[in-house]
Amino acid sequence: MPRIRRTTSAIAALALASGVLVAGGTAYAAPASAAALAATCSQDFLPLPDPSCTPGATNPDVSQDTIDDTICVAGYSKSIRPSTSYTNRLKVQQIAEYGYEETSLSEYEEDHHIPLSLGGHPTDPRNLWPQPHYATGADGLTARDKDKVEYKLYRAVCNHEVDLVPAQEAIATDWTTALALLGLG
Repeated sequence: MPRIRRTTSAIAALALASGVLVAGGTAYAAPASAAALAATCSQDFLPLPDPSCTPGATNPDVSQDTIDDTICVAGYSKSIRPSTSYTNRLKVQQIAEYGYEETSLSEYEEDHHIPLSLGGHPTDPRNLWPQPHYATGADGLTARDKDKVEYKLYRAVCNHEVDLVPAQEAIATDWTTALALLGLG
């Protein structure tokens, strides 16, 4: 089990208010409004994101008709993945919005709620959230558990076993039940 470093809310607020967060030797500017956004999203849904903050968003370039030319092409996700400078700035802001006590960027994956491999939007903040690497929820699920679900759904879509939109809807609704819902469980 990973060691989780907890900081007090006061220290987290101070770090955000200073406008700079340092992670892995790199300084990231916090959005000017980060302190004002603290705890606007709920952790009650973990291991899922708060659906009012992170409902998911799809890439308009990906449809059932284009999957063989987009998501099912080797290297597609890598080719559209946003830069870490973009996702780390967003992660700082969203850690504050979710009110996480732990503010170390390394404790979170800036996750695409609807994954790139299933036609999720690469940069829309409605499709990105700081998913904890540490165990959350009653079942103690982690980002790695979601990655396994994403891969199985991706394979099913690219093998034409499941259509794209139902796979997107299932993972956006509840990734923990998506496979069972689609008969892939």
